[in-house]
Amino acid sequence: MTNGLVLGLNAYHGDVSAAIVRDGRLIAAVEEERFRRIKHCAGFPHRAIAECLRMAGAQAADVDLFAVSRDPRAHLWRKALFLLRYRPAGTVADRARNLSKIGSLPAAIAASVGLDERIVGPRTRFVEHHPAHLASAAFVSPFEDAAVCAIDGFGDFTSTSWGRVAGSQLHVDRRVFFPHSLGLLYLAVTQFLGFPKYGDEFKVMGLAPYGEPRYVRELTNLVHLAEVGEFALDLSYFRHWSDGVSMTWEDGEPTIGTVFTPKLEALMGPARRPEEPLDARHEAIAASLQAVYENAAMHVLSHVQRSSRATRLCLAGGCAMNSVANGKIRERTGFREVFIQPAAGDNGTALGAAFHAWHDGATRPRDFVMEHGYWGPEFGDAAIVAAIDADGASIDRSGCTRRSWADPDALDAWTAEQIAAGRVVGWFQGRMEWGARALGNRSIIADPRRADMRDIINMRIKFRERFRPFAPSVLEEALDDYFVGGVPDPFMLQVYPVRPDKRAAVPAITHVDGSGRLQTVSQRSNPRYWKLIKAFERVSGVPMLLNTSFNENEPIVLRPEEALDCFLRTHMDVIVMGQHVLERAPVAAAGDVRVMS
Repeated sequence: MTNGLVLGLNAYHGDVSAAIVRDGRLIAAVEEERFRRIKHCAGFPHRAIAECLRMAGAQAADVDLFAVSRDPRAHLWRKALFLLRYRPAGTVADRARNLSKIGSLPAAIAASVGLDERIVGPRTRFVEHHPAHLASAAFVSPFEDAAVCAIDGFGDFTSTSWGRVAGSQLHVDRRVFFPHSLGLLYLAVTQFLGFPKYGDEFKVMGLAPYGEPRYVRELTNLVHLAEVGEFALDLSYFRHWSDGVSMTWEDGEPTIGTVFTPKLEALMGPARRPEEPLDARHEAIAASLQAVYENAAMHVLSHVQRSSRATRLCLAGGCAMNSVANGKIRERTGFREVFIQPAAGDNGTALGAAFHAWHDGATRPRDFVMEHGYWGPEFGDAAIVAAIDADGASIDRSGCTRRSWADPDALDAWTAEQIAAGRVVGWFQGRMEWGARALGNRSIIADPRRADMRDIINMRIKFRERFRPFAPSVLEEALDDYFVGGVPDPFMLQVYPVRPDKRAAVPAITHVDGSGRLQTVSQRSNPRYWKLIKAFERVSGVPMLLNTSFNENEPIVLRPEEALDCFLRTHMDVIVMGQHVLERAPVAAAGDVRVMS
């Protein structure tokens, strides 16, 4: 390579994204949704590519390889046999259109970056979807040698894969192929429960602790566990393999048609309509789905551990966002250490494709470990001031006062006092997070000690379902004081029990089952956020904050302008952007809110 520069892309799929690697080290990674303001944005990542190049200080012509996280040539004979056997007309047409787009990616890249296709074409590498998932965790983990596993819906005809990473060599040992998929199992029941949008599975995971898993026997009919870690769906409950399911990966929000068949309603009773209130039956189905998924996932992972004899695991794929299951891996398998990078879903395949292309066929050593999740754009003081000045009229109408602080420690102390007084703070600092979780740079933060804080934020600011929990950001050194069996996780991807004697002290982050999806914060990973939590500990005695994403039914805010807009249209009390503060007048009465059932 001339410049040691690889640009990875996830395109024409959900959560399109880009990541750029120089000499085997990550420089930047960002999702298109943050620019387009469309959740899980599909299509082509034009703006993510441009931003990655800008953050790398590079021109498109400097890129040695454009690595795409799909390979239209992968498993062609399996695809042909499947089509001949089942002839799923709708799916065939959709997949043909999508594969045509993937095949024409060199032309799309060339048009996006302003290069001749004759330059881009020879530099383009197609990386199969699942190896890209595996590489996204394996090549940025702290483990020199580990088992690797990816579990998702499907991509390039694969839904689950596992193998081993040793140094810079990635080996895929086994796959489970479409139409069998744990991701589609979870999706089908998510849709059955009346959550139809792409990415709604996390809502069911949050709902599950409210119910008793009394439908496990029924839902076990949907998936059969086989030898050597494999599994098979009972396809009579699913439509994706026969009738075909409409899937839209065009320019905007991705959509997936109904996956389940009427047989699931015959087994479980009527499906819930999206506008229908949730009841105990729905909660029980959610709990049962989570239990069945966990059992199947642990079946896979236990085999991976036994066959590899590894004690370290690198996990990826959309199902690796199931933080409840993730927190049980060490308890239910032989793995002792688990690494999951923050964009474990399809967004992360851009990262994986870049690292896969960098290491493919080479003997380059690995010298990069992802220790934090802050790989997006950063906005300096001038940009923040300009945004505030431009929105001056709206700020004045809202009754906000504006302040600036020269001393960041004094600002942290003041902010901690506001949080301890029950105020909700928008916190906008540094580089934007990579992945779905807000990790203290684009966060809404509040006091975890207040039992009413979850309802306050859900109803006054986030306008979302009441059952969804909030996460704790806890000082890494205080982890064992508040959680049982927890391990440091800067990416908020594992759920652990809150210690029984601490649950009353931090009710706002304790879910109904006594658990919390924790983020550990260290001085090393985020010194500014660590100092804020430390300041809160000094005034409250509690070394954690309630942390939720800085948004309101939209992607996490990217720019100061979006942070201000979110602050002004919701009922946050304070926003801190860099060293600048807006403090608003008292909010409306508690009854003057929008509530989702």
